[in-house]
Amino acid sequence: MLQDVPARSVVGAMIQNLRKVEKVYDKIAEEYAEAFLHDHEKKPKDREVLHRFSQEIGEKRPVWDLGCGPGQTARYLKDLGIEISGLDLSEKILEQARTIHPDIPFRKGNILELEFGNDSIAGVVAFYAIVHFTEEQVKTAFREVFRVLQPGGIFLFTYHIGEDTIRIEEFLGRRIDIDFMFFTTDFIHSCLSDCGFEKIEIIEREPYAGVEYESRRAYVFTVKPVDS
Repeated sequence: MLQDVPARSVVGAMIQNLRKVEKVYDKIAEEYAEAFLHDHEKKPKDREVLHRFSQEIGEKRPVWDLGCGPGQTARYLKDLGIEISGLDLSEKILEQARTIHPDIPFRKGNILELEFGNDSIAGVVAFYAIVHFTEEQVKTAFREVFRVLQPGGIFLFTYHIGEDTIRIEEFLGRRIDIDFMFFTTDFIHSCLSDCGFEKIEIIEREPYAGVEYESRRAYVFTVKPVDS
């Protein structure tokens, strides 16, 4: 979430309180849904990796969009023929998602404590779902995704490349206060490897000028081993 924001100041990393994150997205839910409803249409690489995910997941089910926001990624995959559900922290954001996409199931949840059984999910997508996490929280999120994925399950996610933590104080015309984290590719690769993921493929790109916040981006495809 909050993938296209103006930076206000750079601060040191700290633990991000998820209740605080939830309140921010509750506050900006309507504006956020309107701003990002057609987000993937502006970004060719997004569409390319989502098409690839849909082809690789095939008929395997279930598939979940974690940190789904107002459902733009779930919608895109649904239109490609994937039966998908969405999960997010913010109930207000989920209200927007359910209104806009009544044919897609959405539910409230926390990536750091997923309420799914072990080896129960075939595929996970998570576009910018880790942007408010510290490094320790990222490690926890990856362990949880690994736990719930079926052997052979696919994990596709995105992040901003860098080493900064940025405090955001205004977004979509609203006053907010939230930290926004960047991660190095070495860190991401190491975390995934430590969790047990294999076939880690990290695809980097430059930002689309005039479309999004000007940070370098990465898409990651990885798989839970069949013999895990």
